[in-house]
Amino acid sequence: MSDSPLRPSSLINTVYGAFLRRLGGWISIADLITLMSELDVDGPAVRSAISRLKKKGVLEPERRGATGYRLSPSVVPVFDEGDRRIFGSLEPAALADGWAMAVFSVPESERSHRYQLRTRLTWLGFGNIAPGVWLAPARVLDDARAMLERLGLSAYVHLFAADYAAFSELADTVSDWWDFPALQRQYAEFADTYGPVAERLTGRPEGQEGPTDAEAFRHYVPMLTQWRRLPYLDPGLPTELLPADWDAVPARRLFQQLHTVLAGPSLHHVARVTGLTDTSR
Repeated sequence: MSDSPLRPSSLINTVYGAFLRRLGGWISIADLITLMSELDVDGPAVRSAISRLKKKGVLEPERRGATGYRLSPSVVPVFDEGDRRIFGSLEPAALADGWAMAVFSVPESERSHRYQLRTRLTWLGFGNIAPGVWLAPARVLDDARAMLERLGLSAYVHLFAADYAAFSELADTVSDWWDFPALQRQYAEFADTYGPVAERLTGRPEGQEGPTDAEAFRHYVPMLTQWRRLPYLDPGLPTELLPADWDAVPARRLFQQLHTVLAGPSLHHVARVTGLTDTSR
């Protein structure tokens, strides 16, 4: 497991998103506690995290011969969007594709919506140009529209498909709009944690078996949990605009390498522990 602590609720979200959606979307609380114990999360912490996720509307209780929880139908589109961000856009955007621009104005009496907009746009990878003006690569536009409609915030926002015309060199300006050092630190932490794991798993002598399903699960869930925040905070800016020592591309290759090795065996492990069947085929 990663040396950096990950919240039980985040790990549970990963288990639901990566595996349980393919296995019918439900799990008994007993089986979830068994799986989470393999990630060094004890039963009381699992129950507490489940309670918080239920209050947030992520999970709903459902009894299928045993007490358990399923994903709320309302969050399934959020997980689908997550798949596109995490697995679908791992390469930098093309500068010629242009930009998505969000401009919003929120009355002072509704300033909680202003905070929500800032938070959500940040998590979609938008950079802040000026008060109420946010920018991201054009490929983020559809996800932004869907997010604003889903959260009932579209009345406050204008979305534009834009091109940059003048008056500065973008490469000199974008560092004011995105926090490159913070992103670099997170990429470095990911590489430091999982680079050795990849070397150990892929550097085994020829003829030696790969990781067991249980071993794959113990590596994959924390790895994916740590990784999945990065494709949101980093929208994949065009290469021409990034610092020369940008670590994102090698970190993405590391993620892809580990995903290829670990995802399948991890799913097999969850299916074996729970007795659930893959319904996605």
